Amino acid sequence: MNRPPLLLIAASVAFATMTISQPAAAALPASNPFAKPSTLQYGYPAFDKIKNEHFAPAFAEGMREQAQEIVKIADNKAAPTFENTIVTMERSGQLLGRVRAVFYTLVGSYTNDSLQALDKQLAPQFAAHGDAIRLNPKLFARIKTLHDKRDSLGLDAESKFLLERYYKDFVRSGANLSDADKTKLKDYNAQLAALQTQFSQNVLKEVNDSAFVLESREELAGLPEKAIAAAAVEAKKRGLDGKFVIPVTNTTQQAPLAVLSNRATREKLLTTSMIRGTRGNEFDNRNVVLQLAKLRAERAELLGYENYAAYSLEDQTAKDTASVNKLLGDLTQPAVRNAKKEAAEIQQVIDAEKGGFQVAAQDWSLYSDKVRTAKYAFDANQLKPYFEFNNVLEKGAFFAATKLWGITFKQRTDLPTYDADVRVYDVFEENGTHLAIFVVDPYARPNKRGGAWMSSLVDQSTLLDKKPVITNNLNLVKPAAGEPTLLTWDEVRTTFHEFGHATHGWFSKVKYPRFSGTSVPRDYVELPSQVYEMWMAWPEVMDSYAKHYQTGAAMPKELLEKLRAAQRFNEGYRTTEYLAAAVIDQRWHQLGSKQIPTDVVAFEQQALKDAGLNFAPVPPRYRSTYFSHAMGGGYSAGYYSYLWAERLDADAGEWFKENGGLLRKNGDRFRQMVLSKGGTQDAVEMYRAFRGRDPVIEPLLERRGLN
Repeated sequence: MNRPPLLLIAASVAFATMTISQPAAAALPASNPFAKPSTLQYGYPAFDKIKNEHFAPAFAEGMREQAQEIVKIADNKAAPTFENTIVTMERSGQLLGRVRAVFYTLVGSYTNDSLQALDKQLAPQFAAHGDAIRLNPKLFARIKTLHDKRDSLGLDAESKFLLERYYKDFVRSGANLSDADKTKLKDYNAQLAALQTQFSQNVLKEVNDSAFVLESREELAGLPEKAIAAAAVEAKKRGLDGKFVIPVTNTTQQAPLAVLSNRATREKLLTTSMIRGTRGNEFDNRNVVLQLAKLRAERAELLGYENYAAYSLEDQTAKDTASVNKLLGDLTQPAVRNAKKEAAEIQQVIDAEKGGFQVAAQDWSLYSDKVRTAKYAFDANQLKPYFEFNNVLEKGAFFAATKLWGITFKQRTDLPTYDADVRVYDVFEENGTHLAIFVVDPYARPNKRGGAWMSSLVDQSTLLDKKPVITNNLNLVKPAAGEPTLLTWDEVRTTFHEFGHATHGWFSKVKYPRFSGTSVPRDYVELPSQVYEMWMAWPEVMDSYAKHYQTGAAMPKELLEKLRAAQRFNEGYRTTEYLAAAVIDQRWHQLGSKQIPTDVVAFEQQALKDAGLNFAPVPPRYRSTYFSHAMGGGYSAGYYSYLWAERLDADAGEWFKENGGLLRKNGDRFRQMVLSKGGTQDAVEMYRAFRGRDPVIEPLLERRGLN
């Protein structure tokens, strides 16, 4: 996923000093689509009517409106009650929430210069807005009064947990600081908001600026003809007629490395990827990284924590840096050991071909596929004709959901979208009741950020009578007109993964917006998504979707058996590149403010060396200067959470297997005890109630071949 769990007012939504270029009006003109809630089903946004110029005045009015709502709560002469304080806060900011949901959907998926400029301008203003709420002493006094007597208020479990959560949110946001320290905190928050936005925009612009340009077809040897044609088209778009351009995607490794036979081309492509953000151009992120690390550390120290990671992890299920360091450390030695074994097997192939070189990072994808072919008589490219996107989504992910919960899907074309490739589906309960709207945006675009994520356009809440509108974003390469979208096995996994996040949003059954859907700790939010990945390889599900895109024939049994036999192939590499990125994230965020280095690249290299992860053929999945998870804000000090959640997911997967697998009764239990609860209770207790015990690590070690 990658929407971070919602906090008090959804991540960084703000308050107070609004200085957008247009002055805030007392009310929006009726011509602005945000002036009233959308009349489309569930408040689905009217994308066909929303224009760039509508956002600034809508944000201004949304902030002004919520400011008045909050002041009214804080200044209420009546004694604080749960209803007139907490519930009223939950109802506040609805215009702001509507605008924000649409704006950040477009900023992520369909951005432009105007939206990026506004995003940069808004970031510190949002921070100020949030500070004005969370640092309001009269408002906090009301919350504290209620919190102090919470056991005598007669609240139901969800309401009591909401009160406790509000109190904790305010304290962690600096409500107990002195006035002088509150002023410092506001300054930190404004600077951090601006820098995080700058970092994310630099990453996107650098991806486009770093596209790999080639002069001749010979350099593209090994690339399929259709991909070469696409590279020529991309070059022409950029005014480079007669040349070829391979766009660089967000991770360190690049997909064409698996087929490019020219080693010099592979080396240049990987280098192009790895030096992003360090080239000394206007998108260089090194200084931004240093500033972010320092400001986060100073902010954490101001709030009474040793470092930013300690501050961040206190609010996760991991709780502290020692627990995270232990998890990463325990897996490092077996992961690197396995990666070195895999490298030795690759070297044997290189030597047998008389390559005359030692395996390096640019060689891994190409030669590991050759090892897989030799070991399992299995070429990963043989799979792609059986993984056509429509089948994977509708006969795979949808099919499994119908088996687990009885829900069904129907595509609709009456709702507007921001791009012609975006699809919209209705989601129905088994009895025909309408459950949710599901929006799928499958393809990469130059104006779309990298990666894959789930988000929401409307969050479920019975208090606000809202049903969910949930989005999934992928970054598949769009084929030429009339050609099928054929996926790799990893892309199949990503499709199921994000769909699993979507189930968390659809099945949410909470009263308060604060707890809706994925509003859970970051290291728990990946549980539903990673559990859903197991169904992609479930025999009954694969029988449904793994069909040849031309003939409709099922995947041959022999190929299927080879795929399953190769499931743990290359796990040493996969685990090591992930651990390297997770360690980089932790090392930056476990620094005190006086320990910030001056050289980003040298610090990163030393961190990997100290952790035993400096194995050159396996570079980190992300380097600091294009590590949006860690530096862009959402998963700062939290990239470990995928692995932490995988421990839960592997353990939960064993529960499904022990209880018969893809059965309705199992789906209903998971829905009732996990998916529907959102953030309404402690995540550790939630998992324990579902599983009947705490998670164990053995299933994770078994899955990754680390035992």
